[in-house]
Amino acid sequence: MANEYRDHNCGELNESNVGQQVKLAGWIQRIRNLGGMTFVDLRDQYGITQIVISNEQLKEQMANLCTECVISVEGNVVERSNKNTKIATGEIEIEARKITLLGECESTLPFEINSEKADIESVREDLRLEYRFLDLRNDKIHNSILLRSKIMKTIRDKMDEMGFTEVQTPILANSSPEGARDFLVPSRLHPGEFYALPQAPQQFKQLLMISGFDKYYQIAPCFRDEDPRADRAPGEFYQIDFEMAFATQEDVLSVMEELIPTVFKKHTNWKVDEGPFIRIPYREAMEKYGIDKPDLRNPLIIQDATTIFRNTEFNAFKEKTIKAIVVPNGATQGRKFFDSMTEFAVEEQGAKGLAWIKIDENNVAQGGIAKFVTDEVLKDLEEKLGAKQGDSIFFIADKLETAQKIAGQIRIELGNRLDLLEKNTYRFCFIVDFPMYEYNEDEQKIDFNHNPFSMPQGGMEALENKDPLDILAYQYDLVCNGYEMASGAVRNHDPKLMVKAFEIAGYSEQTVEEKFGALYKAFKYGTPPHAGAAPGLDRMVMLIANTQNIREVIAFPKNKKARDVMMNAPSRVEEQQLKDVHIKVDLQE
Repeated sequence: MANEYRDHNCGELNESNVGQQVKLAGWIQRIRNLGGMTFVDLRDQYGITQIVISNEQLKEQMANLCTECVISVEGNVVERSNKNTKIATGEIEIEARKITLLGECESTLPFEINSEKADIESVREDLRLEYRFLDLRNDKIHNSILLRSKIMKTIRDKMDEMGFTEVQTPILANSSPEGARDFLVPSRLHPGEFYALPQAPQQFKQLLMISGFDKYYQIAPCFRDEDPRADRAPGEFYQIDFEMAFATQEDVLSVMEELIPTVFKKHTNWKVDEGPFIRIPYREAMEKYGIDKPDLRNPLIIQDATTIFRNTEFNAFKEKTIKAIVVPNGATQGRKFFDSMTEFAVEEQGAKGLAWIKIDENNVAQGGIAKFVTDEVLKDLEEKLGAKQGDSIFFIADKLETAQKIAGQIRIELGNRLDLLEKNTYRFCFIVDFPMYEYNEDEQKIDFNHNPFSMPQGGMEALENKDPLDILAYQYDLVCNGYEMASGAVRNHDPKLMVKAFEIAGYSEQTVEEKFGALYKAFKYGTPPHAGAAPGLDRMVMLIANTQNIREVIAFPKNKKARDVMMNAPSRVEEQQLKDVHIKVDLQE
């Protein structure tokens, strides 16, 4: 059946269509009145077609319209005398004989969205999000959403090819301690009781393995009531959740080594690492990069200089862990550069200071803490750290973990400021052997470091006999260009192990049974070993789209304060709605 509004889209006509009568529909991108003729650029998702109007009645009709009005145009395809090679339809134009207004637009827009005129980055983000339906018309943002759709199709095709079954799991679930606050949903039918939106489909995917499904996946919505982060959408995000029965850590890593390059190579022209990806133990990552999501495009490495300065007279180094970063050819930088790096370390990273030296052409230490660098120390810096003439060295002295973390941020900042990162490439690595537990200074107790459902390396013997802070877990992250892109683990599928693991973190068996009742019960009825992971979809699209703002690749994102300024959410509700779910609101502080 013929479409009432169009028989072609605005991106498909060419010289082979000359002489045809066609009907197009779209938004007015631009109007140019040249007196004798009026030219209109008509836009839809597929492209732009130029419309030429010479009929006086139609010209008068166009005089009452503005950009972003929606119209339907009927006319004859003719060859353009001045072809435009920049667009797919640049060989032709449409001689209009009928124009129908389909959707009127206000003459003044909140901000310019025409790609030729718009400086979208300069528009206040909350204004863009309030009028997101306009913002999405901008080519850059619109194409990011189309890219997201294509990436999702590639993922589904590849997961299907690898034998995975897509299964949807519940959105209304139970509250469980998984690292962040839950979003709670009050129940009308069960007064005083609440559902929780799932932080991840963790328990459900494990239950699917117990149910006999061999390979599960879904592009799953996840909800976490946590403070907004630059690289994660506030409140909600999507992940490619997958789980496999009778699987080891290597089986899961192999799946990601096949899936991730397939997706990236299909949707980018950048260089893409192919598997097997580098595997870096967590503690090694902290030592060499000061972070568990290292950007391998950055060639700088953190090294330990503690023993080199064991006899130092420099008080700031005494009885401290000393981390050093050698910057090749860094001696060419002026004093202003070193001062600004010190300011960054102290004011933005909370460092007590940032020491540095240059090694000049005479192989002599200059600047910074040079007076404390003896000939013996300089020789050790050259032999043990690989420093040489023309290099600079930055030093961070503090407690071990603090020194590592600050050095990690210094490494990142140096890589960016000195433009050291490898261009147009995606570098992947796996971080493995995460600690099972960590010490929570605020609460003075042992906490889970990663996923509480993970299998401890060494099993029950490790849980019973090792210092909890020395126990490693079969947990792993996939990292790309400095972003954590996936997280996963081999699951603890033994109820006794599960109870013991949670007991160390301060949860009683009764609490485990209450919070994870279905899983705890299911483990008693024949549970296969299983493992999985969950690459983040939003972050994957963000990386492929080459943007650092994750909101650019989400159709209707929340703002930095987790508000939807377009839909005005969250917002107050009617008193009757609260009564229906047996809720009273207390706004007193």
